Amino acid sequence: MAPEKRAAAQAADEHTDAAAKRVKVESGSADAGADAQATAAVKTEQQDGSSVPDAAVDMKHGGVKTEDGLDDEDDVIRLPQSSSRSSVRKGHECPYLDTILRQNLDFDFEKCCSVTLSPINVYVCLVCGKYFQVKGIHGAWSHGFARPAPLLQLVDVSNHSTDNMVWCCCCTSAVCLQGRGLNTQAYTHSLETSHHMFMKLDNGKVYCLPDNYEVVDRSLDDIRAVLNPAYTQEEVAKLDTDVTWVRALDGSEYMPGLVGLNNMKANDYINVVIQVLARVNPIRNFFLIPSNYAGRRSLLVNRFGELIRKLWNKRNFKGQVSPHEFIQAVMAASKRRFTIEQQGDPVDFWSWLLNSLHMDLTGGKPKKSSIVSRTFQGELEVTTLAGTGKGKAATATEDVVEPVPFLLLGLELPPTPLFKDALEKNIIPQVPIYNLLAKFNSTTISDDIRQGRRKFRVTRLPNFLALHFKRFTKNNFYIEKNPTLVTFPVKSLDLRDALPVPNGSNGQPLPSKYDLIANVMHEGKAGQQTGTAPYRAHIHRSVEKAWYEVQDLVVLDVLPQMVALSEAYFQVYQCQQSQQPQTATKGKEQGPPQQQQQPPQPS
Repeated sequence: MAPEKRAAAQAADEHTDAAAKRVKVESGSADAGADAQATAAVKTEQQDGSSVPDAAVDMKHGGVKTEDGLDDEDDVIRLPQSSSRSSVRKGHECPYLDTILRQNLDFDFEKCCSVTLSPINVYVCLVCGKYFQVKGIHGAWSHGFARPAPLLQLVDVSNHSTDNMVWCCCCTSAVCLQGRGLNTQAYTHSLETSHHMFMKLDNGKVYCLPDNYEVVDRSLDDIRAVLNPAYTQEEVAKLDTDVTWVRALDGSEYMPGLVGLNNMKANDYINVVIQVLARVNPIRNFFLIPSNYAGRRSLLVNRFGELIRKLWNKRNFKGQVSPHEFIQAVMAASKRRFTIEQQGDPVDFWSWLLNSLHMDLTGGKPKKSSIVSRTFQGELEVTTLAGTGKGKAATATEDVVEPVPFLLLGLELPPTPLFKDALEKNIIPQVPIYNLLAKFNSTTISDDIRQGRRKFRVTRLPNFLALHFKRFTKNNFYIEKNPTLVTFPVKSLDLRDALPVPNGSNGQPLPSKYDLIANVMHEGKAGQQTGTAPYRAHIHRSVEKAWYEVQDLVVLDVLPQMVALSEAYFQVYQCQQSQQPQTATKGKEQGPPQQQQQPPQPS
């Protein structure tokens, strides 16, 4: 009996092994079928935008079918699906559209992810206003990118937008940045805080996460208008004719084009220059239309255009703008010559900014004309007496005459009295602006050790005349400020009362009456680094014929008489009649815009 028992046991073991192999093969076939079915469902979703069926997801993740066709819910883990091609829903179909808080949105700062600090593929949460990144395959946000990838580079990009394809320098493959996947910062934020509405900053599209569908509704147009303001030629033409006051979300009223600028630490000298340039009509009209400089790759030009458009935006949520992105571009372009942390000179910044914009707009060709040269550039005839200075005239036998283009004219103030009056008080002298302009009457001689003895004559007047009163002198020990008051007319400054006006092509004198549109004044001691901002601006709003005083975020109306009593440091005048461009050099462009003299810095 023992051999028979051993034979029966051996047969039973063989039967068991065969059954086990058969079960394993069937199980493998079922798993392969489930994977194929799930893959087919994902492909179908990418083609028509529909979601993956729950049955396919359950079978792919190990769901067990019961006899009645239902899944065992206890053993199934359901995961939400993510795809680069989202379905589109209208506003009334989205239950989270009313959770958007517009008072938390601020698009003035750098568009970087608040977690990874990456500027690539950034979304903004429309509930809390924070920026988050949405990365694609390869963890693309951690790579460096050189350029947009072509249509076919090692991977099939036919199902993706070429705008979101970048070339990975690390693995030499094209990487798709499109998609709002499960491992993105925006997706995690939507689950942790229940904030579901996100806007893509580069195109203004709105998505709902984690459901991952695009929301299309007209109520979101005001957010896009704040993100990227746009203007038509008709709207730009009405800026100087329509009196416009706009109410912000907090109930306060503001004037488009005359809003406060945020002072992050010591950038008030930049703020006053921005306020002045925003009132110059040719500069404003040019930068309000992005197509005028669309072909320029200069970050400074694009950031300045964005700032001008935000200043004149009638749909802002608040009555103030932060120049953060523009100042970041200034710091990079000037190699930190102008920074937020340290006080600077607005005249020095004015000269650098106009020359930089001119060079960037002309593609690095200084003799080419630009909106800057057509607006501010004039021309002087400088005569250096023979045998003076350290230049060409030092060894010349005759006077040296040179044409010099300028963007601003520097005016020297008379020295302050050294003694006090009978009441033991310092005398603050006053001088008319006509006495200072007499420097350019072609007869007054200016002495300079290096430049020599020189005479100046204006040969071409600009449409907008910039004047700089040299209040600061620097010696070996400290910077001294000249408190002399300059008396000037607010309207109808006639240059014929101070200097010979050049003639036009018809032999008649050119228009020489100018109206003041902006006045920058300095308050406090020279080199002041603490306390209130030393620079503030008086701005003339021509549509109302009223004057306003702007100091960072504060905008107050002021009487014209108070403008004339201020310690003026820098002024911009507009000609009552536009100057016609002269053709003094036939067939040649005018030289590069320069300032007449380099002013000393007050700090």
